[in-house]
Amino acid sequence: MKPVTLAQLEEIYSQPLFELISQARAVFLQYRPGPEGKEVQLCQLLSIKTGGCSEDCSYCAQSARYTTGVEAEGLLPVEDVLSVARQAKENKATRFCMGAAWKGVREGTRSFEQILEIVRGVNAMGLESCVTLGQLTGEAARQLKAAGLTTYNHNLDTSPEFYPQIVTTHRYEDRLETIGHVQKAGLGLCCGGIIGMGESVRDRLRLLEVLAGFELVPESVPINCLMAQEGTPLAGLKPVDVFELVRLIATARIVFPRAKVRLSAGRTELTREGQALCLFAGANSIFFGEKLLTAENPEMDADSRLIAELGLVPQRPRP
Repeated sequence: MKPVTLAQLEEIYSQPLFELISQARAVFLQYRPGPEGKEVQLCQLLSIKTGGCSEDCSYCAQSARYTTGVEAEGLLPVEDVLSVARQAKENKATRFCMGAAWKGVREGTRSFEQILEIVRGVNAMGLESCVTLGQLTGEAARQLKAAGLTTYNHNLDTSPEFYPQIVTTHRYEDRLETIGHVQKAGLGLCCGGIIGMGESVRDRLRLLEVLAGFELVPESVPINCLMAQEGTPLAGLKPVDVFELVRLIATARIVFPRAKVRLSAGRTELTREGQALCLFAGANSIFFGEKLLTAENPEMDADSRLIAELGLVPQRPRP
């Protein structure tokens, strides 16, 4: 499959909405016939190291550069993390995601060894494991793979052109370098972006163009809506229009037919009908649980009811 061009993405995205959704739905069912077409992957996300980050990501309440009320905390003990993972599995999650607020992690440190122990424990439960630890060396990626890590999350956030307006403490190229290490180590890649930060539609489609240009396309593409946090430079921005979100999800589904397209942060701003439309348009993964790192998320019971009412089912564990 040839990498999709920006012009092709613009043509897909700008179709009449119902035609775009219909095309995305057809692609979804083509690649997921039968029972798989009714599955929604439930992922639970836990902040294993909160606050005090040295980076200046404009959307993030965990940056030490902003006064947001988020206190810096150390890395959670191994057993505390594994206890949450066990509960996630009981709640039918098949992927357990862990985030640490720091610029990056290096092999050989006490923190990294602790993370390897956590990954081994999650893997032993039969859960898919995913971590986001910032910048990563090739050796660290190899050690995470050896410990049983399924996927590494490293979002590009937005287009290369708009990125410097959101982050200045590292470069887009630094993100791409880490992604290269992740894929060379044989780890799955979870990589997506955030919309509603003041970017243009072109920026959103440029992000998809970059992702589609990877030698191995991401196995998960999370689409986050900005949760404007008080104290950050992006506080006060209005929520994204739901039809813009649906258009991007449908476009991502067409471009990445085999990937999980995850409806991520921002679901608290969506109605049940809006979430249903996103799922129909091609999203087949959600974060499940009452908190995403430091932001609120819909309650588990509400998610379970919505999934059941739509005739969908939680994804079954994969071997």
